[in-house]
Amino acid sequence: MELSDSISILPFVGPTYEKKLEKLGILTISDLLHHIPHRYLDFSKVTKISDLKIGEIVTVIGTITSIRNQNTKAGRLMQIGQIEDDSGPRGEASKISVAWFSQPFLTRMLYPGTKIAVSGELSWFNKNPAFFSPQYEKIDDSHETVHTGKIVGIYPATAGLSSKWLKARIKYVIDRIEIENKLDDSALRKIHFPKDLEDTVEARERLAFNEFVELLTKAKERKKKLLKKKGISLKIDQSKIDNFINNIGFELTKSQQKVTSEILTDLSKKTPMNRLLQGDVGSGKTIVSAIAAYATYLNGYQTVFLAPTQILANQHYETMKELFTDQKIRISLITGSTVKKELGVNDIIIGTHALLNKTFEKVGLLVIDEQHKFGVKQINFLQKVNPHVLTMTATPIPRTIAQTLFSDMNLSIIDELPKNRQKIKTWLVPSEKRDKAYSWISEQIKNKNSQVFIICPLVEESESETLKNVRSVKKEFDNLEVIFAKLKLGLLHGKLKEKEKNEVLNKFKNGELDILVSTPVVEVGIDIPNATMMIIEGSDRFGLAQLHQLRGRVGRGTKESYCLLFTENDSDKANNRLTAMTKIESGFELAELDLKLRGAGDVLGTKQSGFGNLKIANWSDTKLIKLASETVANS
Repeated sequence: MELSDSISILPFVGPTYEKKLEKLGILTISDLLHHIPHRYLDFSKVTKISDLKIGEIVTVIGTITSIRNQNTKAGRLMQIGQIEDDSGPRGEASKISVAWFSQPFLTRMLYPGTKIAVSGELSWFNKNPAFFSPQYEKIDDSHETVHTGKIVGIYPATAGLSSKWLKARIKYVIDRIEIENKLDDSALRKIHFPKDLEDTVEARERLAFNEFVELLTKAKERKKKLLKKKGISLKIDQSKIDNFINNIGFELTKSQQKVTSEILTDLSKKTPMNRLLQGDVGSGKTIVSAIAAYATYLNGYQTVFLAPTQILANQHYETMKELFTDQKIRISLITGSTVKKELGVNDIIIGTHALLNKTFEKVGLLVIDEQHKFGVKQINFLQKVNPHVLTMTATPIPRTIAQTLFSDMNLSIIDELPKNRQKIKTWLVPSEKRDKAYSWISEQIKNKNSQVFIICPLVEESESETLKNVRSVKKEFDNLEVIFAKLKLGLLHGKLKEKEKNEVLNKFKNGELDILVSTPVVEVGIDIPNATMMIIEGSDRFGLAQLHQLRGRVGRGTKESYCLLFTENDSDKANNRLTAMTKIESGFELAELDLKLRGAGDVLGTKQSGFGNLKIANWSDTKLIKLASETVANS
C-alpha cells in the first residue's frame, strides 16, 4: 500500500463511499491519513461499574445481558440495554443501563453475551444511572480497543460517513503501511491514536511543519521558474509619468509614492514583475495600478485588468475613464454580459473571468484584483507573452503571513490612507437598542440626505440549528420595508441576475434609493460617496477583516460616516471581538488580532494562488512558519 494509492483499494470503500470521501477532500491514502481529528475525547479512564459516579466521563468494560427496542412517548425508537461486570461485593455482578436512539440494528449486533466497551458521560435515566448514546465497540479477551478506553479523535465528517467509520478505515491503513520518514510515520500514528493529549500536540506540530515546508517549497520553485523567464523591459519616461500624476487632482500619499517607485523599477527589468500590492480599503491601490498602466501605454503595450465580479469590473472601468479623460488611451470593458469596443485596438482592457478565454499578443502588464478569487490559472490565457504581473488585494493580510504565503512574489504595502478619508465611527449595538438605532438612522437619512447599507449574512433563512437566529437578507428586507415605510429600499444579493444587480446598484448610486439591503456581495467594488452608514446584521458571524472591508464601503466622501454592528450574540468572546472593531481603525491591526482569535479564516480567502486551504497548520503558528521558511531557504 502506497500513500499515492486511491482510497478505493480499502475494504468497505465502494463507489458510494468514494463520493462521500471526496466531499471531505479524501481521494488517496495520503489524504485519509492527513484527515486529522478536530477534537479529542478523553475516554482513557476505565472504571468498574460499582465505582461509577454521575457526571464522570469514563469507559466501562463488561458484557451485554439484555437489549431491546422501545418507543419513547414522543414516538422515537430507542435501544435500551444493560451491561454487567463482576465488580460487586465478593465478585458479584454490577449492572448499568445504556441507551441509544434510532439504531435498531444494535439489538442484532449487541446480543446478550457480547463483550463490549462503552465510553461516555454517566447521567440519570428514569431516576437510575445510565449512559446515553455512548461510544461503543465489541472487544475480545485482550480488551484491545480503538474507539473506547483511550484518547479518541473526533473527525470532520459528512452525511452518511461517521467519525467512527473514518477511524476504522484509518486504523486499517495504519496497521499496514510504513512511511519512509520515521518522524512523519510516528506523527501520523500519534495524531490518530494518541496515548495521551501530549502526543497530539507533538504530532500536530510535526505535520503542520511539513505542510508549511511543502507550500513554501512550491513557492520557491515557482520563483526560480519566474526568474528564468524573459519578459518585456519597459522604458520609464519619468517626466511624462510625473506630469500625469500632477494632473489627477490630488496628491499621492508617501506610501503610494513608495510603492509606485517599486512597481516602475520592476517594469523596467527584463524579468517579468510578480508583485503583490496590498492596501487597506480605500488606500488608493487603483491609482497606483493606473500609473503602471500609463507607463505600459507609453511603451506601446496593453494592460489587461482582471476583476473577480462584474460590479468591480464596472467600477474600475468608470474610474479608469475618469483618470484618463485627458489622455488618448482607449479603454474597453469585457464581462459576461458586456462588450465595449474591440480587444486588439485598446490600450487598457478591463474584464472578469470572460477574459480568460481571450488571446492577447501585445500585453505588457496584467493587473489582477483580489487574486484569491481566481486561483492559479489567471495568467495562462496570455499565450504569447510573459507580461509583468501586478496582483492587488484589499484583504489586510498581516505582513509576516503575506511575506510567507506569497514568498514567490515581491511585496508592496500601502499602509497609509489618503488625507481626505473620513474616520468611520463604529458602534456595537445590543438587541435592546435596536429600535433607537432605527430611529437614529431615519433621522440621518432625513436631515443629512444620507444613504445606508444594511448587510445580512444569509440570502435565505437557514434550517441549521446554529443559524436559526441569523437574519436573512430576503426576510429582513420585508421587515425593514415596514420599519422604514417612508423611505425607498433596494434589495441586492448574489442570486439576482447580473442585469438586476446593476439596476439596483445604479439606483442606489444615483440617489434613487435611501437604503440598500444586501448580502456581503458589496464587500468590494461598490463606491457610493453619499453612503455614510453601514449596518451589519449578525456581525458576530463575520471575521474582523471582512467586517473592516464592509465598513470601508462608507466614509468615501467628505461626510461623517458610521458603522453599526448589530448582534444577538451576547457571549464574552463575540463582544470582545466586536468591541475591538469599535476601537481599531487599521485593517492590518485587525487582521493581526483576527489571526490570534480565529486563525487565518477569511483573512486568506479560499484559493490563494494555488496554495489551497491548510489542513493541519494554522497561519497563527508564526514560530513554525519561521522555522519552515528557514528550512526551505537552506535546502
